Amino acid sequence: MGSPVLRASDQPSANAAVKIDNFVFGPQTITVPVGATVTWTNSDDIPHTAVSTDGVFKSKVLDTDEKFSYKFAKAGTYPYYCTIHPKMTGKVVVQ
Repeated sequence: MGSPVLRASDQPSANAAVKIDNFVFGPQTITVPVGATVTWTNSDDIPHTAVSTDGVFKSKVLDTDEKFSYKFAKAGTYPYYCTIHPKMTGKVVVQ
């Protein structure tokens, strides 16, 4: 027996999507590899933002169906929130 074979489905996707809906970032925590691009899409009828608490990235105000993408070049944990609704929080984990 050799080492287990990792299928593509076992690997985090190089590009990932976060949906903003009903005042929630979904998924709330997303794990991606270094170099991945995460795209936030506002599916709410209310404007939202996705802003890093560490100042790493900052979207403009996103109206319904607008998108914001950011490419993560370094490993780490990147918490973020909506500046309009600060109780809305999420996290990107880059490995």
